[in-house]
Amino acid sequence: MNNAPLVKLGIVAVSRNCFPRTLSENRRQAVTAAFSDKDSLFECQTIVETELDIEPALAEARAAGCNAMVVYLGNFGPETPETLLAQKFDGPVMFAAASEDSSDSLVGGRGDAYCGLLNASYNLKLRNIKAYIPEYPVGTPAEVAEMMAGFIPVAKAIIGIHDLKIISFGPRPQDFLACNAPIKQLYNLGVEIEENSELDLFSAYKSHAGDPRIADVVKDMEAELGKGNKKPAILPKLAQYELTLLDWMEEHKGCRKYVVFANKCWPAFQMEFGFVPCYVNSRLASRGIPVSCEVDIYGALSEFIGGCVSNDIVTLLDINNTVPADMYQKDIKDKFNYTHRDTFMGFHCGNTASSKLSSCSMKYQMIMARALPEEVTQGTLEGDIIPGSITFFRLQSTADAQLKAYVAEGEVLPVATQSFGSIGIFAIPEMGRFYRHVLVEGNYPHHGAVAFGHFGKELFEVFKYLGVADTSFNQPKGMMYKSENPFA
Repeated sequence: MNNAPLVKLGIVAVSRNCFPRTLSENRRQAVTAAFSDKDSLFECQTIVETELDIEPALAEARAAGCNAMVVYLGNFGPETPETLLAQKFDGPVMFAAASEDSSDSLVGGRGDAYCGLLNASYNLKLRNIKAYIPEYPVGTPAEVAEMMAGFIPVAKAIIGIHDLKIISFGPRPQDFLACNAPIKQLYNLGVEIEENSELDLFSAYKSHAGDPRIADVVKDMEAELGKGNKKPAILPKLAQYELTLLDWMEEHKGCRKYVVFANKCWPAFQMEFGFVPCYVNSRLASRGIPVSCEVDIYGALSEFIGGCVSNDIVTLLDINNTVPADMYQKDIKDKFNYTHRDTFMGFHCGNTASSKLSSCSMKYQMIMARALPEEVTQGTLEGDIIPGSITFFRLQSTADAQLKAYVAEGEVLPVATQSFGSIGIFAIPEMGRFYRHVLVEGNYPHHGAVAFGHFGKELFEVFKYLGVADTSFNQPKGMMYKSENPFA
């Protein structure tokens, strides 16, 4: 997972000059002591009281390699210097404030940071400065340290986005306009995109014929697949394709540090390459390099964000089909606290990493084989997705280039799917209403990114930091959507 940034936090205490400077200094030291991951935190010794303190504090943070900052109000704080500090720092910034220490220190030791953070937030808005402010941003040293730990995955995603390049190959397949979205918002977010033709990819693939590294990649694939290696003859071609993508990534990342792919994978791909790329996509995903299907550029971006936030492998699935009523009655009802409409199947041809499948087999793509020779549809990785908690989410640009997003937490149920592809039975509370009033009403495409674990809080904060005005979620029963019919 080396295709994402490491976060080094710098904590900078600020102090209003009519309050004891030692309040901020001592409280900063206490927060630092309470923070568990010492290697990811730098304690800046400069106390920012005036504008003249900003550059020394920034110099300290830069010299320590800080790429994210916590502006800590140990007392009321100087609203102009502290917000200018955030403005001048090149990276995500969090604001938090100290609660009072004791009833014994409410005269000479009262800091009034509860009040000062109000002024800080007002000044941030006046200057159009983005900052992460926790849900309750005032606390004891231990509580502020916990807030800082929660800021790290958010900061990781923001830093990564600003150094990300999305490489795409080919236009979206016909009748997949749902994956087509304006790229203007990518540039607004700081993401670079390199769009290429399928011919570029095919030419690069052919140039890798006979690559001496192919044999070692095949051995690695064989070890990964084990007894699931049902199509061994296709592995050399898949290995050649994997090397093609990895070499293209290194040769084309330019000044960016991180790369994801959005690649066309049908209908001409199979006939020309002689295989489907699903298994290779799954292997790159396992290394933190998502490859979205069907040139879904915002799907690739969503996967990258999910990987940063979860520090784990992600996948991209179709929000695909309903769970049959007889399966619900037999395997789910009375065993899990979900209605039938809370459940659905998430599916894709074979792009989910093997470590996220209960078991896996290399097979051919059944849907494509209905219209094409079976021998050119080999290369999928099939198996049921491991049960456990998940977060389904997506960042999307609308047709008129407005950013919006959704986040919904749920789980993959430990129920056999009895189907094909990389697939699982998902349960999300109030999914039926969410499907109708967010996914359908909001014109979202059928692809959703999946993080393995509950990361709704962190993803919501990432989208908020990015300026996404509309982030929807699966609203609980009794909390109506704007478009929901109250008489239905």
